[in-house]
Amino acid sequence: MERNNEERLGTAPLGRLMVSMALPAVAAQIINVLYNIVDRIYIGHIAGYGELALTGVGLTAPILMVISAFSAFAGMGGAPQASIQLGKKNYGQAERILGSSIAMLLVFSVVLTVLFQIFKVPILYLFGASGNTIVYAEQYITIYLSGTVFVQLALGLNTYISGQGNAKVAMLSVLLGAVANIILDPILIFGVGMGVRGAALATIISQALSAVWVLHFLASSKSVIRIRRKYIRLDRKIIAGIAALGISPFIMQSTESLVMITLNSGLQRYGGDLYVGTMSIMSSIMQLIVIPVQGISQGIQPIMSYNYGAGNLGRVKATFFRMVLVSLAGTLLFGGIAVLKPEVYAGLFSSNGDLVALTCKHMPVYFLGITIFGIQMGCQSTFLALGQAKVSLVIALLRKVILLIPLALLFPMFMGVEGIYLAEPVADFISVSVTVVLFFFTAGKLFRKAS
Repeated sequence: MERNNEERLGTAPLGRLMVSMALPAVAAQIINVLYNIVDRIYIGHIAGYGELALTGVGLTAPILMVISAFSAFAGMGGAPQASIQLGKKNYGQAERILGSSIAMLLVFSVVLTVLFQIFKVPILYLFGASGNTIVYAEQYITIYLSGTVFVQLALGLNTYISGQGNAKVAMLSVLLGAVANIILDPILIFGVGMGVRGAALATIISQALSAVWVLHFLASSKSVIRIRRKYIRLDRKIIAGIAALGISPFIMQSTESLVMITLNSGLQRYGGDLYVGTMSIMSSIMQLIVIPVQGISQGIQPIMSYNYGAGNLGRVKATFFRMVLVSLAGTLLFGGIAVLKPEVYAGLFSSNGDLVALTCKHMPVYFLGITIFGIQMGCQSTFLALGQAKVSLVIALLRKVILLIPLALLFPMFMGVEGIYLAEPVADFISVSVTVVLFFFTAGKLFRKAS
């Protein structure tokens, strides 16, 4: 890619630039979430045992989240720093950051594959599996884990493509895998008769295609930040910088697995398999709502990082305010549908009338807080873009670890199973409020300098 394309982050008209960066990123995020969503839609409609298989596959979600969290640790921890270096015209340092990220992702892949393969069964029971659902959960995760390295490289390195201003190529890498997954799912699940195993195999084949695409681009002359064999090593100083910034998105994603464990085990205890099934559906719907909005903030983030590195604070400030408005509009719209018309989403995932009815009953409460969550997502992305690791870490811990998990354990003691669903909006409202306050006491100071 030509360097003048990367330099447009600092010179192109802001509105047009934000659209050109955000739309491919949103598309990529939507396409990426289709990996799991499409699997669950097909699995939920398997004749005879679809609802049990759907619940079983839903129980593997915390493991999948931990795997993607490690890719975020290396990718989202390194890519903003690489973008800042591009703003400073320090291309060699940007490539060193990329090389260290690749080395980290390869190490993560080996460790995660071995550990989860050894301990998968007790982990799945801990997550809320029962004698009826464990077989489907184990079938899915066993095959999925064999493709961990593809997931790590595809997700972790794609941020380095968008981070240099080439959002369309980043989108295409995800599109390639998603289209393959959509085609392979019905063939392997129903045509070949592999059932749940077929869904997992379709996913890892698709992720492998995405990983090959990403590696090929980053090694080519089209990329500003290129893979250099000499830089693929664990450089302590660079890793420390990646870790400082990557710990926040890592905690945001990995603690999602702790949330799922807490919610699923509580629903199993106070409700049963059918209630756990509602969480499989609602967690998928949550992805459908949050991931596109997250794509907006992640797509626009390189603009802020580049201009922060170039010292153009006024452009950083203008980008932030526009991003927050769009993110809030997104969560208000799609979260509002879940609150007011839950049946629009719920029927996609199951033909079991009892499961759909129970999901629709609890969905309005569960999704109430997500309507304003676009504010927090915009602020969180800005903290990452500006390299403010400590504040970003506090916010990441606040919503899930400090608030949601304790509330999900406490509320059902007094309200029964309904308390588990109520914990989510309470945590969301408190977290958004605290984030806004923290933002104006930290990043807000920087913006006032730009005035």
